[in-house]
Amino acid sequence: MLVDALLIFSIPMHTSELQFELPPNLIAQSPSQRRDHSRLLVYNRSDNSVAHHYFHELPKLLPPRLSILRNDVSVLKARLPGKRPTGGTVECLLLRPDDPPDTTWRCLLKPGGKTARAGSFGIDGEYNAQVLDSLSSGEYLIRFELFKDSDAPSLAQRIGALPLPPYVRRPADSADEERYQTVYAKADKRTAVAAPTAGLHFTPEILKKLREDGHTIHDLTLSVGLGTFRPIETEKVEDHPMHAEEYFLSPATKSVLHDSSAKRLAIGTTCVRAIEHYLGTDDPDIKSPTRAEAQLFIRPPYSFLGVDHLLTNFHLPGSTLLCLVGAFLSRGKPDGIPIVKEIYAEAIAKDYRFFSYGDAMLVV
Repeated sequence: MLVDALLIFSIPMHTSELQFELPPNLIAQSPSQRRDHSRLLVYNRSDNSVAHHYFHELPKLLPPRLSILRNDVSVLKARLPGKRPTGGTVECLLLRPDDPPDTTWRCLLKPGGKTARAGSFGIDGEYNAQVLDSLSSGEYLIRFELFKDSDAPSLAQRIGALPLPPYVRRPADSADEERYQTVYAKADKRTAVAAPTAGLHFTPEILKKLREDGHTIHDLTLSVGLGTFRPIETEKVEDHPMHAEEYFLSPATKSVLHDSSAKRLAIGTTCVRAIEHYLGTDDPDIKSPTRAEAQLFIRPPYSFLGVDHLLTNFHLPGSTLLCLVGAFLSRGKPDGIPIVKEIYAEAIAKDYRFFSYGDAMLVV
């Protein structure tokens, strides 16, 4: 079965249907004092009930013997400082490599126009960057010449800053270097420019308890891109150009996805996209690793292939992530968005914190 076949008949939806009023004070600007002290809203699809807990209670709230899938990607310090030949400052955000040697990258520039017209930027003794092209997506094609590092990510990790989401209205600080990474992020997988935020609530103690309770935990890697924050700007939801993100699955994780007896909990929407994209493709060799790009826009109605339960944060109005959660709540029916908006209204009334550093929601 091909992925295109998964984009089942979709009832036209207007982007205005994805809007809701969110008080600005509920947009979390910093993490909770402790990872597992964030709040946890639990929605049970069997009886449409909502319950309110704290994240450290998660182990006792889960169905038995789940296969838990998590994204072990690490966030790169992708905000790279620089200067134009005239002396003006530049911020270059590394997005993804454009060629196999990794010397040419797709980036965002601030300021974009001035830097593109200057044609180059850099830091003496560190690097020089040439602006090769301005792309229709708003990205720029940049070629790097490095004086101390083997590749652009190594340079960024050494002198760059964490790319906090645009709704966190402060610069990244030293505390973010710990808290805007999951405790299970792999240092050799620094390929994301945004964190898989549903995983930020976990602690080593909770992970240990889950294993002791009979759950199994499996890793996949999806390189979260800035497209995850991009709002839907088209009038009709289905006209939105979905961004692509690269993912990697090991043979061990693939075997879990092909186990028809497994009940799977996805930690975050990034895991959902990787799982659903992979299971919607033909894989002639399940004993070898898979590296592919997911460009799958999940929206109601959608029939899920490999995700039984979902842990996620609270998402932006008018976003593709809101569509995904709505699709999961309705499981193949078109009424998911009204359901998620009703749940969000209760969360807002109870002062839940929203977005990357906010609280969590478990769907069972």
